[in-house]
Amino acid sequence: MKDYVYEDTEQGSGQGSVCSPIIANIYMHYVLVWWFKERIQPVLRGYSGLVVYADDFVCCFQYKGEAEAFYERLKQRMGYFGLILEENKSRLIEFGRFAENYRKRRGDKKPETFTFLGFTHYCSHSTKGWFRVKRKTSKKKFAKKCKEVHQLISSIRHGSLKLITDKLNQILVGYYHYYGITDNSYALSAFRHSVIRSLFYWINRRSQKKSYTWLAFNDMLKTYPLARPHIYVSIYEG
Repeated sequence: MKDYVYEDTEQGSGQGSVCSPIIANIYMHYVLVWWFKERIQPVLRGYSGLVVYADDFVCCFQYKGEAEAFYERLKQRMGYFGLILEENKSRLIEFGRFAENYRKRRGDKKPETFTFLGFTHYCSHSTKGWFRVKRKTSKKKFAKKCKEVHQLISSIRHGSLKLITDKLNQILVGYYHYYGITDNSYALSAFRHSVIRSLFYWINRRSQKKSYTWLAFNDMLKTYPLARPHIYVSIYEG
């Protein structure tokens, strides 16, 4: 709309605009989800699955040949609707319960991983030796968030300690709520430690004189504690 008058455009919705998720879901439903369930799955021999969130998706196939055939058909399907598959972010990988054994027989390294919705998914085992898919915060997302918090503390370092720690606790709790899932405890603790290091760094640069030793800083954290990691979602419950 321009001056309340509709104009055709081929540019699409702007990155981050309010309507982008709506348009993405509409396209996903008709271009991929409906097509996958009604046209693809009925003719497959093995298991298949599809997980979609906004414009990101993961397709699972039991047989390699069917995965490869679908990948080529998907390019054609998207092209028909004027869409392009981002091939730099799309790939076929061997993953799942039998991937490790198959790769060992061929002399290959351990199974590849993939990142979806900020989590790196990887093949692993339970304490009893059973196969399990585990998840951890992706390195890219982790580094980006640590950098953002470091810059934030720099901008508010002259505020009161209560103001600073209250703000950091909001960030930490929000982070734990999203990334606090089974098998991701290490990444949560690492993020908290990164926040603590950044806080120590900037608190000691509020003036020309060093404000805290590590001992005094840890005593300060007893008065103004930072939220500790918590697992909010158990993947395997129920």
